[in-house]
Amino acid sequence: MGFILSCKKKDSNSANSDSIIEGQTSILVDESLMPIVEDQAIIFQTDYNAKLTLLPKSEKESLNDLTDKKSGIIVLSRDFNNEEITFFKNNRITPRSTPFAIDAITFIKNTKSNDTLIDLKEVINYLKGTKNSIKGLVFDNPNSSTVSYLCRLAKIESLPSEGVFSFKTNDDVIKYVSENDGMIGVVGINWLTQPKAAMQRYVNSVKILSVKTADNKYVYPSQENIGSRAYPLARVLYIINCQGYNGLGMGFASFIAGEIGQRIITQSGLAPIREPSRNIRIRNQIENKK
Repeated sequence: MGFILSCKKKDSNSANSDSIIEGQTSILVDESLMPIVEDQAIIFQTDYNAKLTLLPKSEKESLNDLTDKKSGIIVLSRDFNNEEITFFKNNRITPRSTPFAIDAITFIKNTKSNDTLIDLKEVINYLKGTKNSIKGLVFDNPNSSTVSYLCRLAKIESLPSEGVFSFKTNDDVIKYVSENDGMIGVVGINWLTQPKAAMQRYVNSVKILSVKTADNKYVYPSQENIGSRAYPLARVLYIINCQGYNGLGMGFASFIAGEIGQRIITQSGLAPIREPSRNIRIRNQIENKK
């Protein structure tokens, strides 16, 4: 892997275009995570004098843009791996990694299908080239984090050439599965819990499958099962900052990992890293409503 990055720490005398809570900056975003990052960015920009430009691309493309210094901030569905960490250490760079949510990779089928369950072992074997009851798998992008996640799980370098289809976005996958019986789509759950208005009719035409785990239990990717990691394809989301100074990267990370950000995550259907506090109003008298 050619991982080349130059995140130089800015000179203390240089003028930065942003501080922790004001200014403007761009953020590289794994496109499978865009719905929740957009929600967070909207509220952050409302509360502070800040302008965030989100740059959604596949995981691989986002990392390439990071190496090309198109931004010093990135949102991923994983932390940096050992090779990337070693590179940073060798270049005296200390990225600041902040976990902020837990989401899930989900399998979907057309609502016309009678199936509501899927065996993860069958998916892995299918990815290894073994034919079984699976008709076909549909991914968002060959360079996406969902693809890399399942490839790591199946211990394969790339997707098989037959029986696997890829488009460009999670929305493309949802549309295709909603219109093609028997196909199994692989998407991030946030695209199903918070679809855009134009996508709602397609989301209504697909259903999420419960996944069979190693202990022979079928688990649905509910918010509770994602948060407890009972669902086998739950994954932690990270915002990683290598700006080299206390800019909007650190401010935004603190925001989404804080009270307001965690509430937004809870409302999105994803699981927060920590449960936001709840205000309970205690009344001395019971109101009688007529």
